[in-house]
Amino acid sequence: MIPPQFAYFAPTTLQEALTLLRHYGSEAKLLSGGQSLIPLMKLRLATPAYLIDINRIPGLDYLDERNGFLRIGALTREADLERSDLVRTQYPIVRDTARVIGDPLVRNLATIGGNLAHADPANDHPATLLALEAEIVATGLEGERTIPVAEFFTDFFTTALRPDEMLTEIRIPTPTAGSGGAYVKLERKVGDFAIVGAAAQVTIDATGICTRAGIGLTNVGPTPLKAHQAETFLQGKRLHQDSITQAAQLAAEAARPEADLRGSIAYKRDMVRVLTTRALTRAQERAGGHVT
Repeated sequence: MIPPQFAYFAPTTLQEALTLLRHYGSEAKLLSGGQSLIPLMKLRLATPAYLIDINRIPGLDYLDERNGFLRIGALTREADLERSDLVRTQYPIVRDTARVIGDPLVRNLATIGGNLAHADPANDHPATLLALEAEIVATGLEGERTIPVAEFFTDFFTTALRPDEMLTEIRIPTPTAGSGGAYVKLERKVGDFAIVGAAAQVTIDATGICTRAGIGLTNVGPTPLKAHQAETFLQGKRLHQDSITQAAQLAAEAARPEADLRGSIAYKRDMVRVLTTRALTRAQERAGGHVT
């Protein structure tokens, strides 16, 4: 199909883009990588009257570790995350996530900011950022505000962004010593949306005790889910097969999947258990521990 008629803008400054967004409000859509928006427009599932292409705005594509955070500009491409030595060595869970999104052509165009702002519960980055307890920077004409990622996804395809704001930066806390993370997903074929995905980030102290655990789940609810009970259960415990198994079961119980052509509710819940086990096991290995 062909999208209906729309007006196209290509601002070259953030101020210009925000002014357009303020003027046109909910009738406008921002275009970054276009890997989600353009297909929806072709199917006429999204019909914005105004399209604001932000790709010509300088200074929104960067990876910068400072002041206790990895700061990622909204226009940073998935391929850049996949290739970054900093991400590979210090934030391997982020690389895990980027490298299973679409195919190389998609990753060369798709942006992390677009992935998050689109708020599809089947997207991969949200679960990872929930596990990492990241922050989202939203910018409007009045300035910036910081939104904890746990408060960012409010409903199906809906975020805490105001109509006149755009996502400009993602901030991931710099991991402390003894930290490790991993993201794993089940897909029908390489590059597909996740049937189920699980992200885990843990910190283990010198005595082998888990001092922090973060677990995020993909595509098992109307929004990405944070497995709070499983996280709380692991804190203060040694990570071994029994504790990981129990935490994975708690994560499965927190899931709220719907049955569809990809699987039943029971199947998807069991896949949450399986994938959470794998993610926690790999996270512990990367933290320097060994599952016994």
